[in-house]
Amino acid sequence: MTSPLPAFAAVVVAAGSGSRSGGAKQWRALGGKPVIRWSVEALLKAGAEDVVVVIPAAAEAQVADALTGLSGWRAVAGGATRAGSVQAGLTELAGSGDRPVLVHDAARPFLSAAVIERCVRALDEADGALPALPVADSLRRASGSVVTGSVEREALWRAQTPQAFRLKTLSDAYAVWPADEVATDEATVVERAGGRVRIVEGDVRLMKLTYPEDFAMAEALVPRTVRIGQGYDVHRWGPGESVWLCGLEIPHDQTLIGHSDADAGLHALTDAILGAIAEGDIGDHFPPTDPRWKGARSDLFLKHAVKLVKARGGRLSNVDVTLICERPKVKPHRQAMRERLADILELPLDAVSVKATTSEGLGFTGRGEGLAAQAVATVELPAS
Repeated sequence: MTSPLPAFAAVVVAAGSGSRSGGAKQWRALGGKPVIRWSVEALLKAGAEDVVVVIPAAAEAQVADALTGLSGWRAVAGGATRAGSVQAGLTELAGSGDRPVLVHDAARPFLSAAVIERCVRALDEADGALPALPVADSLRRASGSVVTGSVEREALWRAQTPQAFRLKTLSDAYAVWPADEVATDEATVVERAGGRVRIVEGDVRLMKLTYPEDFAMAEALVPRTVRIGQGYDVHRWGPGESVWLCGLEIPHDQTLIGHSDADAGLHALTDAILGAIAEGDIGDHFPPTDPRWKGARSDLFLKHAVKLVKARGGRLSNVDVTLICERPKVKPHRQAMRERLADILELPLDAVSVKATTSEGLGFTGRGEGLAAQAVATVELPAS
């Protein structure tokens, strides 16, 4: 049986400007939550008893907002360099010099419990530990764009974080590090001081967010779950000269009666999206008793539902709307309806379906008393 993991602390470095990624990447949303939250949550869940988050000066409000609801962490302002920031974090940690400490880059969000455990346990037989991956690609030297030679890759590794050390080991190593040299990581500092650092198995998902395009790759790595919602809406016919259906105004000898523009297609679709994310129905968000929504365009309701999906880090995959009526004829307008929905939802056209059917003269739709719409929406949300 594996013994319990020893108590450990952590320093999460998040004081950089992130200029290469477009700036302030630690606060940027990834899978519906700030980048920095991924690492702090992972460390706390793995058993870190004390997490110090090193942040830019005057960013207290931002980190408090990013880590709302989490306990067991505190923030400290970082220094002008990575070494200065790490040392600022170390000075916040108390306890025995033998206390294991993990130093982790906030820009590596996909931190697993397995990597944390491997790093901490490696300190039983080394002065430090770092997760790393062997270099798999062929390496070349070049002068400008011209290849000048090759580099043997057999003994080369791609270093990651978190890197683990005893508190005193790392503090003492930084104390003798030359002030005029740049420390790329903590393993380098401890090695220079004579320490022995062991490599442990890294994780290919533990990528560092450095450039803007890295975020697109990271979003693709976020574990997701598929949710399906369905919606249904009915409106009765009344006097009028046009009707709103799926975001289009169609000339007609009647109109649908409702508090807003009575667009049954958009109402059903809004409810389908809200249902997929378990956010109630359209009446919860836009009560028909509220005069603000009198005559309102229903695309406002639909955009609100999509905004809620995005706020959860989700994305809409596809929608399917069915209009049930004897009149007006939907087919001549179906393509324009699809294009309008694709525009509102920011979806490709082939992810938007609009269909129509009659009820063969049966029921209230068959008698021409009203129009019905039903819709289905598929949403992908980050797995909890």
